[in-house]
Amino acid sequence: MSVTFWRECWIVFRRQIRMNLRNPAWVLIGVMQPVLYLVLFGPLLKPIVESFPGAPDNEFTFLVPGLLVQLGMFGAFFAGFGLIAEWREGVIEAERVTPASRTALLVGRLMRDLAQLLVQALILVGLGYWMGMRGSVGGIVFGISLTLLIGGACAAASNALALTTKSEDVMAPVINMVMMPVLLLSGIMLPMTLGPDWLKRASDFMPFRWIVDAVRDGFVGDLGTSHLAWGTGWALALFVVAVWWGTAVFRKENA
Repeated sequence: MSVTFWRECWIVFRRQIRMNLRNPAWVLIGVMQPVLYLVLFGPLLKPIVESFPGAPDNEFTFLVPGLLVQLGMFGAFFAGFGLIAEWREGVIEAERVTPASRTALLVGRLMRDLAQLLVQALILVGLGYWMGMRGSVGGIVFGISLTLLIGGACAAASNALALTTKSEDVMAPVINMVMMPVLLLSGIMLPMTLGPDWLKRASDFMPFRWIVDAVRDGFVGDLGTSHLAWGTGWALALFVVAVWWGTAVFRKENA
């Protein structure tokens, strides 16, 4: 890609990040849900975590990787609501008259979303360490990287959905409808191996389940497992498809 493309991405990113810095409370609000799960749900896992197949050494080493993926999914999926507000205020209309690449309009926003997600992930991991989590440094770096990848996929899909619906009233129930089975079948809170056979078979078709397992394997230093390979593959595939969809919608919107 040309220098001009990345310059355009930087211009979009800089504008978006300035909007966030004017109200940094949104970064903390975005991380509060997984932090509350960590503080309130983590102690409940302590008596039963040893019964989990392949259980880690403590409940937070099990819970934090799942919460990282949850942070990447849920936080990024709501990125599109801000885009609807920008469309309503005429920002998208103003951008369409510029010679900027339509792909750069999406990538610049994704850069903002990923920067915000990185800050939130570091806060969550730091708090997890403080509460007793243990893990491989390389594995944690891998887990955060995978979280950023799936966060980018969800943010791109959210932006595409936002420009397609142009309505919070339509977008909100669609996201809730998608997120409910994802949360229940991804094993974020409890491993799917604890469920009945039919539920485990259903979870095999949930890409986020493999991503959660991959991040957990990475945290404990198991970097050669099939879970890690499948999770990485699914994260890359979802990212490519979501960015393609988001780019296509931006180009259509600005045609």
